[in-house]
Amino acid sequence: MNIESKNQKLSSKEKSLLRSSAHSLKPVVMIGDNGLTESVLQEIDHNLNAHGLIKIKVAGDDRSYRIELADQIIKNLNCEIISHVGKILTIYRENDIYRSLIKQSKPRQASERLPNEAYITKKQAAAGKRAGPTSSTTLNKGGKAKAKPISKAGKPAPRTADSKTSKPKESVRKPSIPRRKGSSLTLRAGRRNKD
Repeated sequence: MNIESKNQKLSSKEKSLLRSSAHSLKPVVMIGDNGLTESVLQEIDHNLNAHGLIKIKVAGDDRSYRIELADQIIKNLNCEIISHVGKILTIYRENDIYRSLIKQSKPRQASERLPNEAYITKKQAAAGKRAGPTSSTTLNKGGKAKAKPISKAGKPAPRTADSKTSKPKESVRKPSIPRRKGSSLTLRAGRRNKD
């Protein structure tokens, strides 16, 4: 039985953020062989009020016993279990310190840029350049860009006359090393052509 699935107050991302924050913490309360006494509950409550996020070490090897203790702590102190690893319980109660940390974990709104709109870098945006619809777009009633089909048949536009007749440019490179002509297969050892 998983303790963390019982309470759904915090999202998994928020719990993950709190787990990473609790990584460097040491256990501040230890539950011994006497179990969960009133003084131990008061100590846990005092530490939750002071810190908000604490670790508790539970003595004993029985996992089901540790789960029962965690359930009792949750019911009595109005807190949440963030993790239960081995004999260590990480417990959280809402606190000003961690409230701002959890607010940062809320998902941001996705970008409003449509796939057919031009991409503007941060540097261009800082300079004041605005992204408008590209030449192959029209605006619909809502002012959002709507893509036009390239041609009626949905095929790419035909090449222009200039692109058919133009020859590819030859690379202008100065040969620094003399090159042999012919295939590399004709250059077997012992069969060299002498020019």
